[in-house]
Amino acid sequence: MADMNIAERFMPQDGHIQIHHRGARVDIRVGTMPTIYGESMVLRLLEKNSKLLTPVELGLDSSRAALLARMVEKTHGLFLTTGPTGSGKTTTLYSILSGIYTPEKKILTIEDPVEYELAGVAQIPVRPARGFTFATGLRSILRQDPDVVMVGEIRDSETAEIAIRAALTGHQVFSTLHTNDAVGAVTRLVDMGVEPFLISSSLEGVLAQRLLRKVCVDCRTEWPVSSLIKDKLPGVGAGSLAGPYYRGKGCEECRGMGYRGRTGIFELLPVSSELREIIVQRRSSAEVKAIAQRNMVTLQEDALRKAREGLTSLDEVLRVTSSDLKE
Repeated sequence: MADMNIAERFMPQDGHIQIHHRGARVDIRVGTMPTIYGESMVLRLLEKNSKLLTPVELGLDSSRAALLARMVEKTHGLFLTTGPTGSGKTTTLYSILSGIYTPEKKILTIEDPVEYELAGVAQIPVRPARGFTFATGLRSILRQDPDVVMVGEIRDSETAEIAIRAALTGHQVFSTLHTNDAVGAVTRLVDMGVEPFLISSSLEGVLAQRLLRKVCVDCRTEWPVSSLIKDKLPGVGAGSLAGPYYRGKGCEECRGMGYRGRTGIFELLPVSSELREIIVQRRSSAEVKAIAQRNMVTLQEDALRKAREGLTSLDEVLRVTSSDLKE
């Protein structure tokens, strides 16, 4: 069904299935990997009929959504979303693109693969087997006179260099990076070999994100904060953990999980003039982070805010943001 070679069992393979289920179109991305016990297989489900959500509906609060809107309305510059695989980076970029789209703007995307079809947007799938990569595609895209370019992912120094130079020459460029937080995007680009003065001149903002499971509203109950959780949140004062907090007991609606649905937590980093100077000076990532966090809500702070609002549990906050905890 995924158009994969069933006789090949010793090489990783990727495939794609499209089905219709209860009136909805569902895309299934299939990946196999050989292991010592046989093939491991992962299926990623994407409902194509579901409408694109706005940043606020994705989980961004209204004040930061307004700041994001101002950042992406600029006619040139580079904007990045960061996070691990499956954290919703591409979905957020689609939401941003649909928000800035007008018939007068020519928007081109290059993706691997194209996940949603966006009205009025020319979307191009990469074909590595034929030598059509992000870098080669991006070079050709710039000759198509675009106003806005979205690159599915910056994977190598060549793609990063072309994307940044496009942002410096009057194009609005959006892309994704695999980093743990917003500040990590700067370090990652430097590691790729991009000159700091190019990053400083082109980068307009970075949005780091994760996905949290939401507590089931049908079986949600108030839950006391245990001493174990307090010990695991060393950077949070006892006053900040004043409840109430909630947890799902498990019911038929959530199939006994206690969670139903997901929401995003976000860390939005606008690149200020002070930050640009520090990037050019090649200062350490710790110094960049210290300055950036003065006026930024971190992933952990956003997660705790959602726990206080009853959207998620403290257990889920710890599960998703444990690598971001302040010591």
